Amino acid sequence: MSLASVTFKTAGKLYDFDTGGLLLVAGDLVVVETERGTAFATVARPAPPVGAATLGARSPRVLRKADARDLARHEANLQHEHEARRLCLGRIRDRRMSMKLIQVEYLFDASKAIFYFCAEGRVDFRELVRDLAQTLHIRIEMKQIGARDETKLIGGIGPCGRELCCSTWLREFQAVSVKMAKEQGLSLNPSKLSGMCGRLKCCLRYEYDTYLELRRALPRIGARVTSLKGDGEVVKQNVLRQTAIVRRTDDGVEVEVTLEDLVEKRAE
Repeated sequence: MSLASVTFKTAGKLYDFDTGGLLLVAGDLVVVETERGTAFATVARPAPPVGAATLGARSPRVLRKADARDLARHEANLQHEHEARRLCLGRIRDRRMSMKLIQVEYLFDASKAIFYFCAEGRVDFRELVRDLAQTLHIRIEMKQIGARDETKLIGGIGPCGRELCCSTWLREFQAVSVKMAKEQGLSLNPSKLSGMCGRLKCCLRYEYDTYLELRRALPRIGARVTSLKGDGEVVKQNVLRQTAIVRRTDDGVEVEVTLEDLVEKRAE
């Protein structure tokens, strides 16, 4: 049995599917079998063969490479999504509902449309759903998402000048905390730490583990040390340079010492 990892949207999560013997390469468009029915997907990467017991008898399968009819259906669904979004925006505006429509997704077989929206609290959208179902003649699902998912779906340019990580390659969100910024010696100004979604930037996590590892090699702030440049107290660390600023006991002068300069660390 061989597997392929596929994604259903740009930078979306990866899911492993049994290829059924199909020879697939990254970038191939395929039709797969899911719990929601057939779906259109893109191969992100092929995977090495595995034993049948690894996935089990009911493993999701790649049904086929997308053919001309599949591509035509996909294009038709994209057009339907555009029309459904425009319709829903009008209905939301007419009803003055406190919700923000982000995206509409049609299932590949056009049996259901999923409307992704943001709202500060709970929204009673029962009348809206009935209206949409009667007009579009399709099953309707309303799905409320958070600020991070909203930004991932919309995309944009980050303060670094590059396209947002979450909308291009970052497939899953991980927990990010202010502690990560502190460990990296970054300014704790909220405007500097917040991403386009208004939450802490995902990139605060990227180098966090490296900073922790490098910091462990340095004497901590407040430690008394003996160095080739004199004895004193550590008042600052430069994690990337792997140096410490030591205030000498005898004259109060601050000197930068490397790990090689340290003779020993005294007990406090």
